[in-house]
Amino acid sequence: MTDRSVAELAQLLRSRGLTSTELVTACLDRISAVDPVVRAVLAVDDTALAQAGAADRRHATGRSLSPLDGIPVLVKDNIDTAGLAGTAGSRLLAGTPPDRDAEVVARLRAAGAVILGKTNLTEWGNFRSTGSIEGWSAVGGQTRNPHDPEHSPWGSSAGSAAAVAAGMAPLALGTETDGSLVCPAGVCGVAAIKPAPGTLPVAGVVPISTVQDSIGPLAARLEDAALCLAVLTGHPLPAAPAPPESVRVGLWHVKGMAPDAQETAERAAERLRDAGAVVVPVELALPRDMLVDGLDALCAEFPPSLERYLGGRRDAPATLDEIIAANRRDPVELALFGQDLFERCAALTDEDRALAPDRRRRSRQQARDLLAKALADHGVDVLMAATSGPAWRIDDGPDPFTRTSSTLPALAGRPNISVPAGFSGELPVGISLFGPPDLAELLPYALLAERCCGERRTPAVLRDLPLR
Repeated sequence: MTDRSVAELAQLLRSRGLTSTELVTACLDRISAVDPVVRAVLAVDDTALAQAGAADRRHATGRSLSPLDGIPVLVKDNIDTAGLAGTAGSRLLAGTPPDRDAEVVARLRAAGAVILGKTNLTEWGNFRSTGSIEGWSAVGGQTRNPHDPEHSPWGSSAGSAAAVAAGMAPLALGTETDGSLVCPAGVCGVAAIKPAPGTLPVAGVVPISTVQDSIGPLAARLEDAALCLAVLTGHPLPAAPAPPESVRVGLWHVKGMAPDAQETAERAAERLRDAGAVVVPVELALPRDMLVDGLDALCAEFPPSLERYLGGRRDAPATLDEIIAANRRDPVELALFGQDLFERCAALTDEDRALAPDRRRRSRQQARDLLAKALADHGVDVLMAATSGPAWRIDDGPDPFTRTSSTLPALAGRPNISVPAGFSGELPVGISLFGPPDLAELLPYALLAERCCGERRTPAVLRDLPLR
């Protein structure tokens, strides 16, 4: 039941072949059975069954609110839900939940979706330390990869990706500043859409940068993520893949990425060629000054973005300096890694902050020019690359440095979509598609890639369960 597409579930709910109460119960049962191992769900909403009952009454009288009416959705715990969690993974925000829903959660509720619970994340969206551990937070502990619990789920939307992969919910919301949606999706074997910043409102989201942050959906299938995004934006997205004979794809092998990820991308390219697409190699080098400008801008944008958010939370620290000081007093928070990024951001001078807007504009324009040049010079419609290498084994030290393809579209403020593409042993590897500035233009290429290249397996944590 939990493994059907959202469109199928919606049809069953409307026709009364399935009730939302039955669907939500199945999701809660799956969470009970699997989450003690995966640790993806940080909090379950006690009102989920009541929400499902309300959806059932609407369906019974033919008053369905949207294709998401009665569909369970998990929400990353840096996105506010009134009265529920809202920790960003930090013990400093674990005392008093938010008073209000984030705007995107209000849209989910207006569409009739059932807020099932909150998912674990890399603490503070993976912006506390350069030596952080993906998928770990002081509140939720270590989320694990459902395909092999000894391996990482990546992050920062670790819990959302792992929960969807393990069938705990058909949909989840995550956030991304650079890679935090597409990378966990890639290593957990699910689909994710990272829209351009501003596509969905970030009000009520614990921020890194209100300029670069983006909210997006994760699902087992790209069509489900696209449906969710269409409901939340109110703008239907195209569902039909572009004709294969008209597609030209630029394959980018990211320098330094794991060889098995590159091999997966090559196999995906061959499958696209078999479907009639033209795939040509593309070389891209990311200029160091673009990367430095982007990080410098991010560090300057973080304190004011965060402090504006904290101003709306009761019983929360008011400033970044207060958070740094409180973390130093808490042996749990700093037990595994420090807070050097926080400290770097807090130490910025007035001059650094004044230069941030120009650095942001310069970095974004460079990234956009690089994308546009790659598309034009090679005569391609879209760029494709392995999202990242496969997940690494979890141990007691900092995560290894791993190359991804997410930084260029992130800095450009462009949409990015990751879909499952293959496996390295038992571990999934995703491919990302990006380049076009408009998500409606990008989506058909990603749907085509998923149709040609998508490979799925039942995650290891589910193989011994009686699934329904």
